[in-house]
Amino acid sequence: MPHDRDGPTTKADCLNRLYEAMCEDERRGRFRVRSVILHDAEDMVHPAALSLLDSALDEADFVQLPVRPEPQRTSRWIGGHYCDEFAEAHGKVMVVRDWLGAGLPAAGVGCAFSRTALETVAARRGASQPFAPECLTEDYECGLLIGEEGGRSRFLRVRDARGNLVATREFFPARLDQAVRQKTRWMHGIAFQGWDRLGWRLRPAELWMRLRDRRGPLDALVLLAAYVLLVLAPVLMIGRALGYYEPVPLGHVLRWLIGVNAFLLGWRLLVRGVFTAREYDLAEGVRAVLRAPVSNVIAIMAGRRALMAYLASLRHGQTAWDHTSHHDHPALATRI
Repeated sequence: MPHDRDGPTTKADCLNRLYEAMCEDERRGRFRVRSVILHDAEDMVHPAALSLLDSALDEADFVQLPVRPEPQRTSRWIGGHYCDEFAEAHGKVMVVRDWLGAGLPAAGVGCAFSRTALETVAARRGASQPFAPECLTEDYECGLLIGEEGGRSRFLRVRDARGNLVATREFFPARLDQAVRQKTRWMHGIAFQGWDRLGWRLRPAELWMRLRDRRGPLDALVLLAAYVLLVLAPVLMIGRALGYYEPVPLGHVLRWLIGVNAFLLGWRLLVRGVFTAREYDLAEGVRAVLRAPVSNVIAIMAGRRALMAYLASLRHGQTAWDHTSHHDHPALATRI
């Protein structure tokens, strides 16, 4: 189905074009679509996913299933860090958000919207289309807008008869540059555009979750400072050994603070390892702990790029879409 624009376009542009075609089919066939389900072409859909989404929409306006990144033998560290992040985000954070009744962001895959909910979002935007072309994370925004308009959102974490998670499986970027580009778009869209476009909500649960969503740039800054200090530490030790300076003794409060932070760091790594091991296996759980620096470096690089991209969008009045390449998808290596 051709698009009415030559480009450049965004994912939201293409989704809106599909939405228009669906509306045209409804008019021609004199029927009404029950729901809209989003998936990417490279997604591997669980056999029970469609029926589960359909039944859940009897009582909800938006439903999200977990996303399960697949481990990649050729990219244990870069591609593998997505396993750790999604195992925790879709095994803990989204479950808690659903329990608290806070707005649920859509992941863009493995999610379903009721027809009425999309019309409500379009009306909220003052347009005939539900997805915002100028937004880099249109799926995230659409999910939260449904909650703001009073719609019910559900996150379903269900296992089939074999004990397998009913989730959308996919292969994420395996190269550093691709991962940084993707994380840049997510951080730009969620942290910076999300603040501008969605603002804040005073309800405690909602406020806390939006703070969590938008902490990415601050995380990147803190991580950068931490790694700079980590590099400087041996230099200072050598300087002390050579007698170039004498360090100031640490006070009791500072020693206590360092000890608490060390404990919390250990607890944080343990939790991530446990969630990854639960979803995959013990080996991946151990790798999750070892992969933490990789995740941090990617976050730092993406944070800088996201900030630069956001400042550029303020100057030029438009946002450039940075497409995620899927050339490393194993299916592309198969010849028919």
